[in-house]
Amino acid sequence: MKSISVPPLVAPCVDGNLSDLPVRNSSSKPFAVAFSRPSSDSWVDVTNAEFAADVHAVAKGLMAAGIGLGERVAIMSKTRYEWTLTDFAVWTAGAVPVPIYETSSASQVSWIVSDAGCAAVVLETPTHAAILAQVRGDLPGLRDVWEIDAGGLDELRAAGTKITDEELEARRGQINRADLATIIYTSGTTGRPKGCLLTHDNFMALAENTAERMKVVVSAEGAATLLFLPLAHVFPRFFQVICVQSGVRMGHTSYIKNLLADFATFFPTSIFSVPRVFENIYNSL
Repeated sequence: MKSISVPPLVAPCVDGNLSDLPVRNSSSKPFAVAFSRPSSDSWVDVTNAEFAADVHAVAKGLMAAGIGLGERVAIMSKTRYEWTLTDFAVWTAGAVPVPIYETSSASQVSWIVSDAGCAAVVLETPTHAAILAQVRGDLPGLRDVWEIDAGGLDELRAAGTKITDEELEARRGQINRADLATIIYTSGTTGRPKGCLLTHDNFMALAENTAERMKVVVSAEGAATLLFLPLAHVFPRFFQVICVQSGVRMGHTSYIKNLLADFATFFPTSIFSVPRVFENIYNSL
């Protein structure tokens, strides 16, 4: 097999973890817009400082609920701001996010939560809660479930007031780039889905080097992108990290049929996708 290697554009580093990115952005550019969230027919901006504060509030809630260092927390939701928020909050709490596709069946949810050893699940809708309820009895290690649409993240924010800033900093400071960042499961087309282990450095080093290579895109004035692929997949999750790493304004949508209308109001400067998505959009016109 032919092998080609090239030197990294960014010098390798061993210190830090993904939770450092919102902290760095909040410190260096607190008023820069990190996200735009959909609201009726418009978009509401979220600054770097607001995002970091939200991440820390949810992370403190996870700690208050007893989520420990290295414990696994599943995320089952469509692509939305709360997905990215929860992802970074779990990292900030020193835990490991485990994505589950929001279309997964009860048996698939049961297998992933059991195989990864998840202590908690953050899910989106009553439908997702009902799917999990079908198999909850088979998951003795699952302690907590928070439903986004039922105010689960607000519950975590409220519980997190018991945790001090110093406690949070001490927790997230125990993680370095070599530590496990996530477990992403395969589609399961050749048997039961298999968990792929990725470290903080897998995301950070790739994001840093990609951002350097794509500087004309991610460092452009007013750079913005709209994520619409499922964040349970590693490709959009990787670009999520690139956006936070590079300061690209990010939006979320999960309704492909509304994608052209969302583009028209969000004004992305770049789009990350796969050909099949654009084929579906073309066929729906």
